[in-house]
Amino acid sequence: MKVEQLIEAARSRSGLNDFGGDSFREGLERLVDSINRESQLNELGKMAVPEMLIGILINRLEVEDWYRRHPEIDDEQIVAPLFGVGLPRTASTALAFMLAQDPATRSLRTWEAGKPCPPPQTATEHTDARIAQCRAGMEAGLERCPERRDMLPWDPEGPIECLYLMFLEFKFQAFESAVHVPSYIEWLNSSADMEPAYRYHKRVLKLLQWRCPPKRWSLKSPTHMLYIDALIKVYPDARFVMTHRHPAQVLASLADLLWSTRRELLADPMPQWYARHAMEEWALAIRRLIGLRDRIGAQSFHDIAFRDFMADPIHELRRLYRWLGWELSADTERRMLAWQESNPKGAHKVALEKYGLDKDSIARTYDFYINRYAALL
Repeated sequence: MKVEQLIEAARSRSGLNDFGGDSFREGLERLVDSINRESQLNELGKMAVPEMLIGILINRLEVEDWYRRHPEIDDEQIVAPLFGVGLPRTASTALAFMLAQDPATRSLRTWEAGKPCPPPQTATEHTDARIAQCRAGMEAGLERCPERRDMLPWDPEGPIECLYLMFLEFKFQAFESAVHVPSYIEWLNSSADMEPAYRYHKRVLKLLQWRCPPKRWSLKSPTHMLYIDALIKVYPDARFVMTHRHPAQVLASLADLLWSTRRELLADPMPQWYARHAMEEWALAIRRLIGLRDRIGAQSFHDIAFRDFMADPIHELRRLYRWLGWELSADTERRMLAWQESNPKGAHKVALEKYGLDKDSIARTYDFYINRYAALL
């Protein structure tokens, strides 16, 4: 793959030229170089990965075109967004889906994250053609990797990790869940300036709420922990709900999920290598989040234990709403319970040994977290 060819393909297909500056280029160049040198793509990957990158570039061109024609979008305000953080596989997805049942709260929906333009409108937000297109794409992916059906809820109208908006700046940790890009990830997690990525994240949120309120955002992605200092610069009034589960349970489940996502496009998904890498990477993420928590104070954080949420999610949601100062109506509770009843998921259980992990190594790597939050684990 060549960067210039991807850019020209995006411009040609969209009929648009303005990317809104070139801050995205360093991430794109590093990502493409890493894919070319380090990823062993399978046949599907060789076709799908360039198309994915061209699609992201087209999305960015379209975002900038909407801003050019409607500069008033920039007047939109993103006020006190709630971010779900904590280790992956800690019931954060179920929490996000239940929060999304509240008509007073806006979440980033899967269909609009994949194709944010044209920006959604209230009148058609549940009939937009992109919903059916997104559903078809999901089903095709589940046909190829059917084991994923039981790992996550699959709903094109349901919430997705808001990190996907950072696709558009090509500073996106979750690329490694699809392709093998260790040098790109090393740059991203050590020296990349992530503030522009969060500024673009905010730019897209403004676009999405412009014609489609409400404007009270509930967002989530465990990966925000890796770049939490950049996030808080862009969203200084952010509040955080942190979900907790013992890392030994998290990492086995996570390794199984990421084996499934990586095997779709890679000839060798390297499951044991990636499990060890994930163990170190998520420890770094938790350290960075705790560092911010110590600096700005615990008043910006609300904690939920995985075991408590699984036992009685409505009780935990009531606690969260009280902390936020939000009203939890009886109708919203009914919606939340209806979603829970329609999605009766048990804990995803996987043996650590399947991925070359062991409890002693995890305990040593996460001792700082396990000791501090023992009561929640």
